[in-house]
Amino acid sequence: MAYYRQLGPVPRQRHTLFKDDEGRILYEELMGEEGFSSDSSLLYHRHIPSAIVGTRGWELPDQTLTPNDPLLPRHLKLHELFTEEQAAGTDAVTGRRLVMGNADVRLSYAWVGKTSPLYKNAVGDECVYVERGSALVETQFGPLEAVEGDYVMIPRATIHRWVLREGETARLYFVEANSHITPPHRYLSKYGQLLEHAPYCERDLHGPTGVLLRDETDVDVYVKHRGRGPSGLDGTVHVLPQHPFDVVGWDGCLYPYTFNIKDYMPITGKVHQPPPVHQVFEGRNFVICNFVPRKVDYHELAVPVPYYHSNVDSDEVMFYVDGDYEARKGSGIGRGSISLHPGGHPHGPQPGAIEKSLGVEYFDETAVMVDTFAPLELGEAGLAGDDGKYVTSWTPGREWTGGLWSNS
Repeated sequence: MAYYRQLGPVPRQRHTLFKDDEGRILYEELMGEEGFSSDSSLLYHRHIPSAIVGTRGWELPDQTLTPNDPLLPRHLKLHELFTEEQAAGTDAVTGRRLVMGNADVRLSYAWVGKTSPLYKNAVGDECVYVERGSALVETQFGPLEAVEGDYVMIPRATIHRWVLREGETARLYFVEANSHITPPHRYLSKYGQLLEHAPYCERDLHGPTGVLLRDETDVDVYVKHRGRGPSGLDGTVHVLPQHPFDVVGWDGCLYPYTFNIKDYMPITGKVHQPPPVHQVFEGRNFVICNFVPRKVDYHELAVPVPYYHSNVDSDEVMFYVDGDYEARKGSGIGRGSISLHPGGHPHGPQPGAIEKSLGVEYFDETAVMVDTFAPLELGEAGLAGDDGKYVTSWTPGREWTGGLWSNS
């Protein structure tokens, strides 16, 4: 995100000797993308950031993926993946459960009530949507308050942890990329400013407001990184001699930030608008869109719900957060549901939804959508949360019988 910020003291010129008030040298670290060729920030540490005094293995949460075969649209119930008792002992790093994924992106979910260990995703950026609750996200760059409706954008290799206040919980939806996640390029000037036709602007992005300084020693940092296992991922715990929150100041255009879905300005039209108008972020081979409460189409013959469409080149994943999603009425989908409409399957409103939508002028719905350009496979949580009958919702009077149709 090419939007310059500075927190704390930095030297007048980069890559020059910089000391603290006691005369001790501060160690400059460049955190940058694409090998010095894209956004970066300079961080000034009290201690050498490369130092490690120990390592051990970390067994990642189950990363097994199962093909969506036979090809089926699916309804997954995320709220059934955790009980309240389980949430109290679950954290946002070791407790997230894989819903689905491919080589470009992984979608996970967790209901958490416990502060996480320090964590670094060395594979790609993370975009974490706060479905319910709140948390304090402590990072090398400083703290971020994450509240309901926030997207929390965490650049690759940023050390951070999710802090839960006593007695509080949060429901979190994780979009983990194998790349970087940015605003859509069509909304950016050639120099990186969000343009006038973008549905949000820099004022809506909230970065850290201060630095964090910790003095602990022998500190564990959980690292997710590339590996040789079936998932292509591995985990390692690095033991650092000093706490990584030792950054006295930093500046640049790469840092974590939050953006709240309520600040998104929906784009509407005379007739139904296609999903790209709802786009909020993009990564390599996937996009993130959001659907928010809004006025809908104003043509006198408008059909407010989506027309039937075939995802020829993508899989579509919709996470239903709030409101009444008009097109899915009668399907069993509600808050906490995910629908998967795979490439090659035409989908659209459930039977009767078109008729019920005629004349409607406002939709009260909140949803987060991820479209991928490679097929998605189901993780262990996706298999566990599948209702097993969504495929029948467009065919009243017929019953699914293990691969064959019969009259009910």
